[in-house]
Amino acid sequence: MQLKTLILPIMLTLPLMGCGLVYKIDIPQGNYIEAKQVDQLRRGMSQEQVRFLLGNPMSLDSFNHERWVYLYYFKPGRGEVEQKQLVLEFNNGALMSVGGDYPAPIDFAQGL
Repeated sequence: MQLKTLILPIMLTLPLMGCGLVYKIDIPQGNYIEAKQVDQLRRGMSQEQVRFLLGNPMSLDSFNHERWVYLYYFKPGRGEVEQKQLVLEFNNGALMSVGGDYPAPIDFAQGL
């Protein structure tokens, strides 16, 4: 009789013990861009050169094809969400400015 009284509470609490161990996956979305890639950008680069360096942008403005936006969103299973944005402005197909969460490269103004 004593064995049953000890086993019953243990059997009831075992399913609840694993509730804190739920695995949550990391969710990365968008273009992951490193600072060393942005450092290679130069004023006057063509859109093809930028696309080769950074890949396709996440967002193209329907009304302004001279503005490219690269977005990155990372939601870890546990922890804080990370968001980054890189905005590139072109003029007649040539890169003119870099904005967003990445600083413009030191050598950006020197051009090609």
